[in-house]
Amino acid sequence: MDPKYKDVIVVNAGDNIVLDADIHGKPTPDIQWLKEGKEMDKTLRIEVRITQKYASITIKDCTRLDGGDYELVLSNCGGTKTIPITVKVLDRPGPPTGPLRVTGIMSDKCRLSWSEPLQNGGANISHYILEKRETSRLSWTVVDSNIPSVNYKVTKLLPDDEYIFRVMAVNKYGIGVPLESEAIIARNPYKPPSVPSTPEASEITKDSITLSWNAPESDGGAEIKCYHLEKRDKDGVRWTKCNRQKLTDLHFKVTGLLEGHFYEFHVSAENEAGVGEFSDLSLFYRAINATTPPGPPHHPKVTDHTSSSVSLSWGKPATNGGAYMKGYIVEMKEVSSEEWIICTPPAGIQATRLTVESLKENAEYNFRVCAINSEGVGEPADVHGSVTASEKIEAPEIELDADLRKVVSVRAGGSLRLFITIRGRPEPSVKWEKEDGTLTERAQIEFTSSYTMLVIDNVNRFDSGKYNLTLENKSGTKSAFVNVRVLDTPSSPQKFEVKDVKKDSVSLCWDPPLTDGGAKITNYVVEKRESTRKAYTTVTSNCTQTSFKVDELQEGGIFYFRVCAVNEYGFGVMAETKNPIKVAQVPMPPGKVTLVDVTKNSVTLTWVKPVHDGGSKIICYNVEMQPKSSDKWGVSCTVKVPEATVSNLTPGETYSFRVIALNEKGKSEPQELGVPVVAKDIEIEPSVHLLFNTYSVKAGDDLTVEVPVRGRPKPVVSWKKDETSRLAWTLVHGEVKTTTFKVTKLLKGNEYIFRVLAVNKFGLGEALESEMVKVTEPYTIPGAPTNVEITSVTSEEMRLTWIKPASDGGSEILGYIIERREKSGLHWVRVNRDLVKDLTAVISKVRRGCEYEFKVYAENSAGLSPASDPSPSARAEDELLVPSQPTKPKILDHTKNSITIAWKKPLSDGGAQILGYSVKYKNSEDTEWNVAIQMTKSNEFTISGLTTDVQYVFAVKAINKVGVSEQSPVSESQSATERKEEPVFDIDIEMRKTLIVKHGNSFTLTAPFKGKPMPSVTWNKEKVDLKARASIETTETCTSVTIEKATRNDSGQYIVTLDNGVGTASLPVMVKVLDTPGPPTNVKITEVTKDSATVTWEPPENDGGDILGYSVEYKNSEDTEWNVAIQMTKSNEFTISGLTTDVQYVFAVKAINKVGVSEQSPVSESQSATERKEEPVFDIDIEMRKTLIVKHGNSFTLTALFKGKPVPSVTWNKEEVDLKARASIETTETFRAENHAGLSEPKEMIIPVVVKDQLGEC
Repeated sequence: MDPKYKDVIVVNAGDNIVLDADIHGKPTPDIQWLKEGKEMDKTLRIEVRITQKYASITIKDCTRLDGGDYELVLSNCGGTKTIPITVKVLDRPGPPTGPLRVTGIMSDKCRLSWSEPLQNGGANISHYILEKRETSRLSWTVVDSNIPSVNYKVTKLLPDDEYIFRVMAVNKYGIGVPLESEAIIARNPYKPPSVPSTPEASEITKDSITLSWNAPESDGGAEIKCYHLEKRDKDGVRWTKCNRQKLTDLHFKVTGLLEGHFYEFHVSAENEAGVGEFSDLSLFYRAINATTPPGPPHHPKVTDHTSSSVSLSWGKPATNGGAYMKGYIVEMKEVSSEEWIICTPPAGIQATRLTVESLKENAEYNFRVCAINSEGVGEPADVHGSVTASEKIEAPEIELDADLRKVVSVRAGGSLRLFITIRGRPEPSVKWEKEDGTLTERAQIEFTSSYTMLVIDNVNRFDSGKYNLTLENKSGTKSAFVNVRVLDTPSSPQKFEVKDVKKDSVSLCWDPPLTDGGAKITNYVVEKRESTRKAYTTVTSNCTQTSFKVDELQEGGIFYFRVCAVNEYGFGVMAETKNPIKVAQVPMPPGKVTLVDVTKNSVTLTWVKPVHDGGSKIICYNVEMQPKSSDKWGVSCTVKVPEATVSNLTPGETYSFRVIALNEKGKSEPQELGVPVVAKDIEIEPSVHLLFNTYSVKAGDDLTVEVPVRGRPKPVVSWKKDETSRLAWTLVHGEVKTTTFKVTKLLKGNEYIFRVLAVNKFGLGEALESEMVKVTEPYTIPGAPTNVEITSVTSEEMRLTWIKPASDGGSEILGYIIERREKSGLHWVRVNRDLVKDLTAVISKVRRGCEYEFKVYAENSAGLSPASDPSPSARAEDELLVPSQPTKPKILDHTKNSITIAWKKPLSDGGAQILGYSVKYKNSEDTEWNVAIQMTKSNEFTISGLTTDVQYVFAVKAINKVGVSEQSPVSESQSATERKEEPVFDIDIEMRKTLIVKHGNSFTLTAPFKGKPMPSVTWNKEKVDLKARASIETTETCTSVTIEKATRNDSGQYIVTLDNGVGTASLPVMVKVLDTPGPPTNVKITEVTKDSATVTWEPPENDGGDILGYSVEYKNSEDTEWNVAIQMTKSNEFTISGLTTDVQYVFAVKAINKVGVSEQSPVSESQSATERKEEPVFDIDIEMRKTLIVKHGNSFTLTALFKGKPVPSVTWNKEEVDLKARASIETTETFRAENHAGLSEPKEMIIPVVVKDQLGEC
């Protein structure tokens, strides 16, 4: 043994552990490798090699679990030698030792504790990382990344949120496997106390009031620490504390009150969980020494009425008169009466509401309410108007909660509870229905006048759908619906059918399930079962269509098929074929048809059986005929054997014949008789042919003489007998129909001569005489056959052999008769119709699975022998063989250390179910095969632990209970290298649509992808650091980004990019957050006058949805309040008029969408409401600058457009001409004007004009 094994063997995780030793001993010792004192399990990673002088063990791709104490044990008859070896694997730590205990749970904190990992990965644990996750989210959040101990206090939890925690150990080799806790809810073990009773005054002075109250009904699970009493002046709005010190009593004297002021009080209790809710408000108490009756109750009103009752409510009086309020008195009277009647007890009632009953229907009443204190009854407060005692009519109303307007999702097995508030007078009838189906018997319906509730416990996929609620009373009908989706596996596929049945395949088709279980159907699983077996086997587990062709079925086999849909929640309900399907097709047509005989009214045909029966036994044959006078074929007879006689033909008619084979799948193509047949008799003269002239027979025995006779029509045969000692012939029989006849009652020892004559319609033929026959006993029956054995058996036939009898009885054995009997039966049944000439026979028409025994008789001229001894019994079943070889394996996938192969099952299972497959592999250059797995039931297997870049080949053997098949053909050679695939996104069309999210909600963008090697993933959004804003998670096949509490700034395009060196792929995803829009931008003042200003702006950078319009505001620069110029305009420009001249103004704009109004835009620059000054300019085109040509005597006009603010003055000049006298000058604001500011600087324009006359130019 190498000395290095005396020390600890240190190996890095992922490397191979190799332990070896040279061994000696005589005899050669037995070798055993142990770990932790136990024999090691055989796996693909462990390779043991043993020779006479050497032993080694190799553990590939080791992990921390492979560390520990190993022993090499050598033993022979001379003794036992044990060599210990310690192996330390340097790896990341294992999971901390659980459970991960959560204690001290409060609404915002808890304490966690755990134990150190059992495997530290060969290095000391440096620290722990703790993470938490809300169960409503997918992403984990780091709580603390450097925890030195095995316990931790978690703080800053959100009350009533459900959390899961996980902790990971860290050593110098990395982060270990996490240990997760059970889910906990951040909730105090106790809650704040309930509400104390309303404070009541017991003593009142001008500056103090003594109050008392009762403790809360519930202390919330923790002792009440103190009370908080607060007061509010009726003239004020603030509540102030009454007690500065801790208040533990149930009474308190409030001092420092202002005389004559009214005060109200409320009180709350506090325990460890916090301060509970305040009590109801007390009455207003007046801080005075004297007391008076209370004021009138506040605003009494009618809250409801029926045909016999009226319900009233009121508020407390504004003042209690400075004394304790004892209660209220309610009075009523009919409108036509003057007398008030008290409806309450004389002492009054404490409540501020009352229902007065036993009223007259349709009577009209008045009501009033008074308050009572120690000073007496206060002033009454009348209920406004009169009230008629009649039924209140309200049409039914349904209030659907916002959550019920969406799809209600429930996991299968959970409870569905639909609670809906309803109204209506009279109380409406409630009816729950399920659209497209009946309401399940498990549904429980509750309803009152104010609500109804539908409860279905233990829901399943069939409870998905639309639930309709209908309310009805005499005022009308109201309906609403709730969509429910049960998250479950899919229901069974619909319309499952078997089509296109062939001799070795079938095609299956179906419709998708009615219910997809609330999730997209990813694929279908198709299974089959042979009728003789109970278990189904999988044909395919990844069918993505609603049809599938099942190939390589056993011809003639009977199968059942079934299919189920699969979604993310699992396998759905199976849809099965109702009846067994026989894998067969219609037979081939019969072989050659031969005409055997024909008469005037019949035809006899024979034919050859079809070459192939289509995989299903031939049931019968249809013989069809067609008279020459007709063009239609008709069935003339149906037979089970390849021979038939068609009778009832018309004499002299010509017929065509054809034969069709039938099996359970249908009819074959017809096979026709080559030539037409005429129905007529064939006449042949009678003739006889004696086989023997002399017969010997033993006295007392029967004599049988067979004479062949020919003739058409069939001759009438008569027999005559004469004794040789006499000359006269004796008639033995006058009408013998056959060519044989048995003559009896002969005298033993006498000699006889026989003659036979044929007879037809023309008379007697010539006589044929026999030789002389002496009646003797020449032979006896044979002995019984022996050694009857069944030599071969299938499910359809058995082969039988025997040895001929020891004695033939003196006469040649003519043949054998076979009888059979079922082992469980009593009666023997003859098998063969004709004698069997050989010493062997094939017995067909046996029933599969039945057990038979046989016996044989020999027959000679003397008769049948005794029966043989019965054969040993045998069962009619196919011989069990090893399976045929599987198909050549195909390479499905490969990595740097593994290759996945797949193969198809053998063509024959040898008559026994395939138990599994043995998979072998080898280096392409080696000769020796390695066993990857001894047996797997799947038709697919991944061989791991391979060496990178080495070429491998693979082979498979099938296994049944008889044994192992021959090896399959060897696969193509494949190198153990990473399969390279360009990254692609695996998304549906929904992912490419814009995602709409409401403000404040969270959203997650998920992008499944594929690619080898696994691509790196990058999420980008312009001008946003998604690592800080979002939570990004990526697995080997999927990446997602989650945004919490979305705002308008989260709208826009998100781009996810994949890159694995082979290629890149990008996917843009648009998100629109429905929020108030951002503020408009670039607010400018484009036009100003002395009383108006025109403002323009640009749309917000983020519209938060579609912009409906804009609100424009303005204000004096020195003011603080803004004025609204227009509530909403759809334009991006608006003119504000009515401004004050020379006042400085600023302007701002707000954008409006469906969600609301944006923040105000940045304020514009300050602008005075004054006319804008612009230097005057001419606004003319190039034509105006050309010389104007005018004919003498014509008129002309010169027009000059100009601009300028203020409007400039205009002067027209011509040298040495007074244009005011010579010309007509017109000026508008765009030509000439003068304003209060005076004239602008002059702007000159020279226009040359030429007048064509003798006077010259002007």
